[in-house]
Amino acid sequence: MKYILLIVPIISLFLGCSSEPEVPKKVESEAKVLFKSLPKTHLLKSTFDDLPDWHEEDYNEALSNFLNSCQTEKTKNIYKELCKEAKYTKSAKIFMQRKFLPYEINTKNGDEKGLLTGYYEPELRGSLKKTKKYKYPIYSTPKDLIIVDLSSIYPHLKNYRLRGKVKGNKLVPYDTRKESSSKHVPADIICYTDSKIDLFFLEIQGSGRVKLTNEKTIFIGYDNQNGHKYRAIGRYLVKIGALKSDEVSLQSIRKWLEENPSRVDEVLHYNKSVVYFKQREQSASGSLGLCLTPERSIAVDRRYIPLGSMLYLNADVEDQNVSKIVLAQDTGGAIKGAIRADMFLGYGKDAMEVAGKLKSPLKLWILLPKNKKATNI
Repeated sequence: MKYILLIVPIISLFLGCSSEPEVPKKVESEAKVLFKSLPKTHLLKSTFDDLPDWHEEDYNEALSNFLNSCQTEKTKNIYKELCKEAKYTKSAKIFMQRKFLPYEINTKNGDEKGLLTGYYEPELRGSLKKTKKYKYPIYSTPKDLIIVDLSSIYPHLKNYRLRGKVKGNKLVPYDTRKESSSKHVPADIICYTDSKIDLFFLEIQGSGRVKLTNEKTIFIGYDNQNGHKYRAIGRYLVKIGALKSDEVSLQSIRKWLEENPSRVDEVLHYNKSVVYFKQREQSASGSLGLCLTPERSIAVDRRYIPLGSMLYLNADVEDQNVSKIVLAQDTGGAIKGAIRADMFLGYGKDAMEVAGKLKSPLKLWILLPKNKKATNI
């Protein structure tokens, strides 16, 4: 799973979700069912001609990715019979236009500005044994981490989890990043790496690969999180005057940390959240458990957008306008809002360079099954 899930204070859980969700307006019956539990998302019915560069899309590639996503229950639940029909279509473009309708995504007030960022699959250096060089552990989920699911009692809280540990007869917050660094963590260690900075960025990306001293490569991915809210260290560097707000990027943050080794812990501890991993058999995979497809897989805020859904985005990437069909196959605590997406850009230095600097205005449409009663295109 990409990134870090958010802790939700128990008081806000009960006060902030007390009213019945209202069904968004201006949507077809299928959209009403889907967005019944997502009252903050408002949809505006559109046409394919409203989508920038729609007729320039690579429909065959988009359809292939849709079929891949249809392996998961979440996508099947949204698109039902369309997942089966897609296997036998002779024209990907005609299938898309006859079977789907685009809805522009917005919020109640319609004033949210969209944002597209990027992420990638990093490669770390590591060892299965702790040495003077390889001394920073990559932890699996701690054995004393407790996860509380309240959805069986409060169905409207199904997207929230409480995380902590038992102390005496109380559930208390789990250790912060700073607290964990100074005490024993009751968890298995997957391997050790030689850079706490690289390890921190691995947590931000959510998955990666580790090249071991024996020349073997292992894949690791998100498994859990300590329950503390994600806080961006770039914001902290701006606050202390280390960087200007328009200078913040993965590259600038890394450069500052490497040039100020005595303050690395201070900055990293600003983010109290810690991610725990598990070893995987394949490269980067998202919340749906599928291998992510570069520039076709995005992470979204599932409070606003259903995981597994197909979307159309329009943004600028490296000064080039990008308009394409993407799949919501991942999530992340740093991804907040309705018109918000984080695009998976692949593996390697090139992907890292683009991901580290990508910050573009974004427009999003969700492609939903067309109402059978609606007129055909």
